[in-house]
Amino acid sequence: MKDEWVPVLGSMTYGIYVLTAAHQEKINGMIASWVSQVSFDPLLIMVAVHPNRYTHQLISKSNCFALHVLLEGQKDFLKRFKDPDPASKFLSIEWTKGRNGCPILKDCAAFLECRVIERFTPGNHTLFFGEVTDAAGIAEGASLNTSQYEGVYLGKK
Repeated sequence: MKDEWVPVLGSMTYGIYVLTAAHQEKINGMIASWVSQVSFDPLLIMVAVHPNRYTHQLISKSNCFALHVLLEGQKDFLKRFKDPDPASKFLSIEWTKGRNGCPILKDCAAFLECRVIERFTPGNHTLFFGEVTDAAGIAEGASLNTSQYEGVYLGKK
């Protein structure tokens, strides 16, 4: 990527989400921003995950993920999902196991649990396309996005 393109990409606004996944007894959560709804019927959600992420391994093995919409005031909540230890990310927060086995966080605006139906690797991230198998709104308010967050993820070289 050309250096002069970095400010341009940094000006794009994305939602800031927590993406969770599980395989057998292993769980993880990570911050995600490269996310989009791609179809209404069936309802499909796309998430982009770098292959070196532990969450990528879990999604690849289980073929499911859960996406959590956060509220504007929850940016401090995100710090826990930067911790390198997967187990510590879920200590002292409320969560349950979803229908597909993914951790479903209680402290969020909404969640969508998805079953992977397709995956592509057109560049250095895998695009997982998931069909929504469960979803719920939990709290109302404006959603957290990159304009309220201290950093914009532009990818890794």
